Amino acid sequence: MAAVHSLADAPPTPYTVPEVYRLHADDVARWAARLGGPRVDVEDVVQDVFVTVTELLPEFRGEAKITTWLFRITQNKVRQRLRRARLLRLLGQHEQETLADLPALGPSPLCDLERKEAHKIVYKILDGMGDKYRTAFILFEIEKLSGDEIAQLLEQKVATIWVWLHRARTQFLDGLKRHNASERP
Repeated sequence: MAAVHSLADAPPTPYTVPEVYRLHADDVARWAARLGGPRVDVEDVVQDVFVTVTELLPEFRGEAKITTWLFRITQNKVRQRLRRARLLRLLGQHEQETLADLPALGPSPLCDLERKEAHKIVYKILDGMGDKYRTAFILFEIEKLSGDEIAQLLEQKVATIWVWLHRARTQFLDGLKRHNASERP
């Protein structure tokens, strides 16, 4: 007869939720902002991630690094929110525009507008990419992680990451060309 395992049988996790939050909330927020772009409310994603962490931390076995585990949860939460936003757009409902709420980083309103438009274009192109290519591209080009770090976070071989990055760059450049062609009179 097969043994029945319960949470009581699992070894206790060496982490507490407040400790994980204190050490990694900034990482989760940065990942959410990068992966989700302007369509995602970062604070909401961080809250969702740590609700999930609260529920699942007792089951965390430590087979992966805590950052890898947190990244996966963040990636899933962002993916869920982006899918919901796409569905709302398909149904004809307009989501709240968050670009207007972004703080100005440029020295003038014109620079701020240009930055916001570029940000919007980049994430429009990224939204058209496959999830694995989009994630690899964001982690490498925007987060500036190394191929080894990305492979570890995504639990993939480094060679696989380089293939994904090559395809992601091709997809991104194709999307940029399409965007630029559509902007010409």
